[in-house]
Amino acid sequence: MITHEQNEYLCRTGPGTPMGELFRRHWIPALMSEELPRPNCPPVQVQLLGERLIAIRDTQGRLGLMDEFCAHRGVSLWFGRNEENGIRCPYHGWKYDVTGQCVDVPSEPAASGFCQKIKLKAYPCAELGDVIWAYMGPAADQPPLPSYEWVHLKPSQRFLTKRWQESNYLQAMEGGIDSSHISFLHRGDLGSDPLHRNTAGAKYARRSSNVVFDIHESPGGLLIGARREADPGFHYWRITQWLMPWYTLIPPYKGNAANGHAWVPMDDYNCMAWTMTFHPVRDLSTEEVELMRKGAGVHAELIPGTFRPVANRGNGYLMDRVAQETGKYYNGVRGLAMQDASVQESMGPIADRSKENLVATDNAIIMARLRLRKAAQAVAAGQHAPGLDEEAQSVRSASFVLPVDGKFKDTALDAVKVRKGELHVAV
Repeated sequence: MITHEQNEYLCRTGPGTPMGELFRRHWIPALMSEELPRPNCPPVQVQLLGERLIAIRDTQGRLGLMDEFCAHRGVSLWFGRNEENGIRCPYHGWKYDVTGQCVDVPSEPAASGFCQKIKLKAYPCAELGDVIWAYMGPAADQPPLPSYEWVHLKPSQRFLTKRWQESNYLQAMEGGIDSSHISFLHRGDLGSDPLHRNTAGAKYARRSSNVVFDIHESPGGLLIGARREADPGFHYWRITQWLMPWYTLIPPYKGNAANGHAWVPMDDYNCMAWTMTFHPVRDLSTEEVELMRKGAGVHAELIPGTFRPVANRGNGYLMDRVAQETGKYYNGVRGLAMQDASVQESMGPIADRSKENLVATDNAIIMARLRLRKAAQAVAAGQHAPGLDEEAQSVRSASFVLPVDGKFKDTALDAVKVRKGELHVAV
């Protein structure tokens, strides 16, 4: 249990908040590259860490991410025209380049120099791994570009989606850290989902709800080992990686691709749940991609043209009580992603953690909260944020079976190493 004040500290991410300042030291997934598909394409609204922004790709292909609202009368630049290396407000014609600098005010003579005095807040952007990343922190603290394994694979080896989740980032991220819920919430889908069924790992995860954790701090977060009973004399180990500040890497099931999530705060009451599926040695098949587009695996089916899931809070997540009763879907909601979202959103926009009653299987969540607070305190004291270098980011999740007297830590540290061109360790 934490206090109301500690909960507020962890959950508030707007400008000037401790967590907001920590998060702004990281490169942040802002948009998918396909959202700005060509030079001079329409602008896109982006909400990050409580700030409303507009993104453009200009005539030369340069990326811009700036305050959404024109400095003149506050009109949203989403209505703007992306033209000739800048976005022009349709109200009175004020124009801004990708740095947010005003470059034209038609009503003012150029000789007056008025334009040079007007500049919107803007953030550096970079494009890597089919993602447009934004850096929202102090220029002096800008870190190297991300080093996660999936960003350096061929586009054909990864598949990305994102969905709007109506909750604070923290309860979404904590769901990704929590391995114990799999034995209940996802019990039905692990046996039927085409990207998980018929694997030993799925069988063990469904069969045993008695989970014992072995958790180790890593340079970028936590290595979380969850142990379940396997065949007599053996344990099934499932390793989830939590990486600063909001990433989780999900153990793959044998022969399948690996998965990860990023739980990026839009504001204090909503987050964008990114999902990355990737395979280190082969292209994803057409069948796999089509299944994921339809909501298989850890992805969600989306309302066309939006990032809102088809099953959502407004329609009761398409709850199917018959499927719940028969065990097809343990909580009555179809799909792993929306099963998670439904229970996390049910806690309210910001969960009241002062009312919790935590148990041993929640230790990873407790440790992650503590590391986040310590990291924010370090940044406030003028230190560098943790988890920004290649050593911290270039790791894997894994799953394996060990004899009951096997050495978990040694096996785990070897299994989570990224070996280019080699498969993940998975059963």
